[in-house]
Amino acid sequence: MRPRIRDASEKLRPNRASFDDEGKFHRKHLPPLRTMFGRWRKWTVLVAAIWIQASTGTNFDFSAYSSHLKSVLGISQVRLNYLAVASDLGKAFGWSSGIALGYFPLSVVLFAAAAMGFVGYGVQWLVITNNITLPYSLVFLCCLLAGLSICWFNTACFILCIRHFPNNRALALSLTVSFNGISAALYSLAFNAINPSSSNLYLLLNSLVPLVVSFAALYPVLIKPTVDPTPDNESRRYDSHVFTILNVLAVMTSFHLLLSSSSTSSARLNFLGAIVLLVFPLCAPLLVYARDYFLPVINHRFNHESSGYVMLNIDELKSQKASVSSKIGYEQLGTAKEGNIVRLGDEHSFRLLISRLEFWLYYIAYFCGGTIGLVYSNNLGQIAQSLGQNSTTLVTIYSSFSFFGRLLSAAPDFMHKRFRLARTGWFAIALLPTPIAFFLLAISSAQQTALQTATALIGLSSGFIFAAAVSITSDLFGPNSVGVNHNILITNIPIGSLLYGYIAASIYEANAIPEITPIVSDSIVCIGRDCYFKTFVFWGFLSILGFVSSLLLYIRTKPVYHRLEQDQVSLTSSYKDLDPL
Repeated sequence: MRPRIRDASEKLRPNRASFDDEGKFHRKHLPPLRTMFGRWRKWTVLVAAIWIQASTGTNFDFSAYSSHLKSVLGISQVRLNYLAVASDLGKAFGWSSGIALGYFPLSVVLFAAAAMGFVGYGVQWLVITNNITLPYSLVFLCCLLAGLSICWFNTACFILCIRHFPNNRALALSLTVSFNGISAALYSLAFNAINPSSSNLYLLLNSLVPLVVSFAALYPVLIKPTVDPTPDNESRRYDSHVFTILNVLAVMTSFHLLLSSSSTSSARLNFLGAIVLLVFPLCAPLLVYARDYFLPVINHRFNHESSGYVMLNIDELKSQKASVSSKIGYEQLGTAKEGNIVRLGDEHSFRLLISRLEFWLYYIAYFCGGTIGLVYSNNLGQIAQSLGQNSTTLVTIYSSFSFFGRLLSAAPDFMHKRFRLARTGWFAIALLPTPIAFFLLAISSAQQTALQTATALIGLSSGFIFAAAVSITSDLFGPNSVGVNHNILITNIPIGSLLYGYIAASIYEANAIPEITPIVSDSIVCIGRDCYFKTFVFWGFLSILGFVSSLLLYIRTKPVYHRLEQDQVSLTSSYKDLDPL
């Protein structure tokens, strides 16, 4: 059977480059234009998802205009914190997008999200520019609606990746989710390029840009998933190369945004460069074709070297080798059952999930790690104001390093051959910079370098946690239940936003100078390092608790990832036996 499989595969690969009898290398012929266009059209869907994610992380720039909003509304720091909580509370209703997808097409869900964001942020812009006057309760509802729109956008992007990249959905999802972290940096560049003197411009951009991007992404969204006519092995190799290029472009985008925040060059030129880097991924599939055609020798050698990506079609292996099929499936994620005992890695119901000690260790680690980083970003406006710093610069630094942290969340997949460490181990490592950053802020927050360094560390840590959490939830509690179980996990975000934000706001107001407290309104301004000193110390000790919890989680989940590694080794070896290169 094995020779026949190999012969059949060679017949299906007429375009592969090869050596002749004289040792000369023959250039690989380009596939038909229809095939090239079909492949390119599939990648436009991923690029559209990247654009949507890059423009809809609008909750990260709240701190850039929060001080202005607080002044216009004449509210206290505690009530301002409630507005930030309202935006995070929208995540608690994210399940509504899944219900909507059961009744409406994806394009309707996408534009419903755009409409919610347009109204939610648009009304706030009208309020902050004094065009209309609304009571605090309606502004709260607008923040809630704007936060809900982000969840609907995320659902639309997830569905696009799953439908069009069924074999590589993990890579597609991790890449698109990473771009959600650069929204604040992109809007900061646009803010500096258009009108750097008006912070209310952020709300106008939050309202209009996602709507415009939704129209730009409409054609890829309407594309129906197509079957690639090329052989599976050839298609996987091609996809691997395109994903490599896209990740390189993502790293370049991250560094460009980071350097632009401290660059003295034209703000409009920096913003134009960011737009070019976001559009350039459309050329990635064409670059792979060009490399295959013009550099055949390099391509031949590259194909025989190990790649950072492992793309295996498990369904194909099940149908071709029955002896392997009994060992793959959910066991690939560390599943195993002994009698009626459900072990880590199996599908977990709600009752079973909340009865797991590992879940609560995971919950505490997230609650005392990534959620604190998110609350810190919500307070960056007041932190910068109290220390006499530029909030736009801090927002850009946080956003850029959050994006970089999200990209680093793929480290377990890239470095598993050289550095064998469970994903929960990487999770614990990612939490370590957070307490260091907060204690650095407590000691020397008045120094600009220390403030920017700590902001970068917190952004890097929280970005990694946000991106890696979905994979960890899938690994530990079952891939089919990840949608429900992960939504249960992230209930800690609105809880933490309310609790941590309230404590920070209370300490802020307690240290305000009475002489500058307004008499007419409730708005209080605090100046000096004492405004957030106790808050930084409190968050620092909490993040230590989160780090300890993540270490305990790593110790208890090592066997799960050991089984995962063993199954991947057996799966890869079986695949090589079936289809040798």
